[in-house]
Amino acid sequence: MSKEKATQIRSITAWMLFIAGLLLGGIALLADLLGLDFTPGFGMVQMLQLLLALTSLTLSGFIFLREQRPANAPRSLQADIGVRLAATGLVFCYVSGLSDLIGIGTHVAANEFERPFVGPLQLGGIALGIISILGGMLLYHTSRGFRQSSSMEFLVNGQEETGKKSG
Repeated sequence: MSKEKATQIRSITAWMLFIAGLLLGGIALLADLLGLDFTPGFGMVQMLQLLLALTSLTLSGFIFLREQRPANAPRSLQADIGVRLAATGLVFCYVSGLSDLIGIGTHVAANEFERPFVGPLQLGGIALGIISILGGMLLYHTSRGFRQSSSMEFLVNGQEETGKKSG
């Protein structure tokens, strides 16, 4: 397969994931307005839709960012840390969003609550996960890219960024 064809497939995949993420997120967040809210409050199906939307948007974002880098650019430690930070943020979103369902949330007692309840701690956890995802994308985007070496290369070599010896 040619490079142009592979690039086109990646681009189409990124756009499809982006549109699917927007649709899933929109349906999850606007279910009440769309008449799709079958349970009172924000239910687990809506939470799962929201988490799948976040996953889809994260994947499409990283595919898009990868397309912005030169094809022969070496991977840097900063880029790897960015990918792992975003993945950790995504896991944090899933754990926070489904915490009552997996039994580690604040509303797990069956006799007190009729069904799992999405509270402010869960929403705060999801917000922290999203911040982590965005931070990971920022690290990935600002890594080596078009430069011959990382912008942090001077730390390894013991030289200042201008090429002078530190001393």
